[in-house]
Amino acid sequence: MNILEFTKQFPTETSCKEHFRAQRETEGVKCKHCSSERHYWLRAKWQWQCIECGFRTTLKSGSIMEGSKVSVRTWYLAMAFMTFSKKSISASELQRQLDHPKYDTVWRLMHKIRHAMGKRDALYQLDGAVEFDEGYFEKATSKHVKLKRGRGSQRQAQVAVMAESTPLEDIETGVRSRQCRYFKMKVIEDHNSDTLTELVKENFNQKNIVFSDKSTSYVDIAKHVEMHITQKSDANTTKTTLQWVHIAISNAKRTLLGIFHKIKGKYLQNYLNEFCYKLNRRRFGERIFDRLTLAVAKSYW
Repeated sequence: MNILEFTKQFPTETSCKEHFRAQRETEGVKCKHCSSERHYWLRAKWQWQCIECGFRTTLKSGSIMEGSKVSVRTWYLAMAFMTFSKKSISASELQRQLDHPKYDTVWRLMHKIRHAMGKRDALYQLDGAVEFDEGYFEKATSKHVKLKRGRGSQRQAQVAVMAESTPLEDIETGVRSRQCRYFKMKVIEDHNSDTLTELVKENFNQKNIVFSDKSTSYVDIAKHVEMHITQKSDANTTKTTLQWVHIAISNAKRTLLGIFHKIKGKYLQNYLNEFCYKLNRRRFGERIFDRLTLAVAKSYW
């Protein structure tokens, strides 16, 4: 979708609200009081009423938009600008495009959308063959604090990177390669085995075949997957066995550095959510906007 198509499809606040209502009904409206999903629509009040208990749910209630005083059309414009390109847009540029008076409002709105992206991807586990490694992302730090250098520096945030890849063999040449499918990136507090094991439980299943280097923190992965294959970390492993995770790390660093420059550690996960969400849907083309409205419309209570 481009800006011309957006203005044709969503010319008014009402058109955006009607579309968002349809997206919420597609995802299923859940009653906060009794958890029933049986509702009928009260058009005069722009609310759903539960058939079971009579509890009413507003258009935004239960979604990522809950509690927001920003119009639905402003939300839709923000989602449109965030999906117009493969990369992203800064909050200051989006504020200028929306002609919004408050930077903080736009900034918070964008982070809520990124949070919805992360929650959507968290619904799915990786399947088949998975590459697993870690990367270090630079984060904003105080200029007045003396920081250590190298691995473990306070300047670096540790990120676990997972790439679902499918082994393929060229029929004519017989050359085997891996085709990338889906990615996940999770900021982790430490490199301990227990931390990484919990991460594996959340994102992998028992049928996965996991490829990684020979880090001692990965010793328990084999207990939770079908097979764990390790190789000594070197230049060849980076280009073959762990090819896609390192391509993803490189692209993510270049994207974040080029647009956002310095990112505080506590917000890094949200930026990675956006990067992975769009990367995982890179073949969706113009449909990615509609997919994002579904992610924002879903109730998570």
